[in-house]
Amino acid sequence: MDKYTFSGQPALRLLSNDQIKMIHEKALNVLETSGIMFESDEALKILKDHGARVDFDKKTAKISPQMVDDAIKQAPSSIRLYDRDGEPSAHLSGNEIHFDPGSSLIKFLESDGKTVRKTESKDLVQISRVNDALDNVRLQSTSVVCYDVPKPIGDSYRLYLCLKNSPKAVVTGAFSVPGVNHMREMLAAVAGGHDQLREKPIALFDICPSPPLKWTHISAQNIIDCARSGLPMETISLPMPGAGSPVTLSGSLIVHTAETLSGLVLAQCVSPGAKVVYGGAPVQFDMHYGTTPMSAVEATMISASYAQMGKYFGMPTHTYAALSDSKVIDMQAGFETGISGIIALLAGFNMISGVGALDFVNTFSLEKLVIDHEICGIALRLDRGLDFSPESLAVDLINELGPGGNYLETEHTFKHFKTEPFTPSTVVDRRERGSWDAEGKKDIFQRAQERVREIKETHSPKPLDSDREAKLDHATAEIMKELGVENLPQGPA
Repeated sequence: MDKYTFSGQPALRLLSNDQIKMIHEKALNVLETSGIMFESDEALKILKDHGARVDFDKKTAKISPQMVDDAIKQAPSSIRLYDRDGEPSAHLSGNEIHFDPGSSLIKFLESDGKTVRKTESKDLVQISRVNDALDNVRLQSTSVVCYDVPKPIGDSYRLYLCLKNSPKAVVTGAFSVPGVNHMREMLAAVAGGHDQLREKPIALFDICPSPPLKWTHISAQNIIDCARSGLPMETISLPMPGAGSPVTLSGSLIVHTAETLSGLVLAQCVSPGAKVVYGGAPVQFDMHYGTTPMSAVEATMISASYAQMGKYFGMPTHTYAALSDSKVIDMQAGFETGISGIIALLAGFNMISGVGALDFVNTFSLEKLVIDHEICGIALRLDRGLDFSPESLAVDLINELGPGGNYLETEHTFKHFKTEPFTPSTVVDRRERGSWDAEGKKDIFQRAQERVREIKETHSPKPLDSDREAKLDHATAEIMKELGVENLPQGPA
């Protein structure tokens, strides 16, 4: 993908070409005039060595347009992720679309649809194993916080559980300064070594600034460590209109652009060519309730707008969507998930995070996960569009059958009826009412409950072979020893 081009713009466009250039220019002004705070002396020194004007007392770096331009031109336009076995998993480029579950949720909605409790390691095991069976959700993620393990090892242990329970590539992230390096050792144990991991990365690291215009010591160090190790990362700026960014959407977009470009600059200063996804997780700050709905239309508008910015810069893009702020699985959960997911797809995002998530990305539900899998399938079918090959146009067949023709029994129908439409699972009911009545009048939540039970009873993810499992256990045991952790609920033994 070229840099500074409008040729790769998505189907949904909220910004004109001139407005894209304007946002870029205003963000450059913020970076050079106000600057960005980095609560890391190492990050400040790196930036100073590459030309930034640094105030070590205020911990700010004023970044020149030339530094930003250099970073944009150095950043890869595509990133490939691989599964646990080294097979291609996701190509983050152009308008290719991939879904993954929401990350770092803190509550779990039990299968009764009502009971909510703190998340534990057993929940992440369940999520990884159920998600492994869902083909429309290409990646897995370190979806929930494990409150039953010591906090210092929490981020690393979440990755351990994902690597153990599904071969899918992982979207993850670190909550501590040493977290990235600890997780790198786990990933290398599975990938076959550090060089193999660099060549075929199996994880993508989320790294978040703290709004507005600030990178904490942890997040700055995460950028540095990912860049040095060749680990792909996505910066997750969180515009919050009226609280963490200007109340106007265009003003919030400028803050998002400045924060995202500043993280990109640091990564490229550390290692030119560092793999960075242009990401984010906008919210709308609700002045009535003091809440932060991620499914608000304003949040999705900011997302769709910064997707255009990322594509203008020639970078892979990410957002949070296909989620809901509802507390239960109801009509609100359905329409918010569907609308935000389709908007994100039309905006051309390469990574869409959030399936399975409720309640301001606080609560995870397995039942919502399998329902969202159907929404992802619909979105991916929409993305595939219409086939205009001679075979699909079928003009000869139309002329052959003529008026009153019966297409049901043709070879053409037999050849294409399974591949042309998206066919949902039984989670989506397409039967006539009499059949639905006869089978108990089950609603979508009840059907999702049955689907979750079915997956748990019949689906077994491909296991990690004994040699790599032993290496992963050893790497984890070394981290436990370093952090003074004696036992963990799901191993290693």
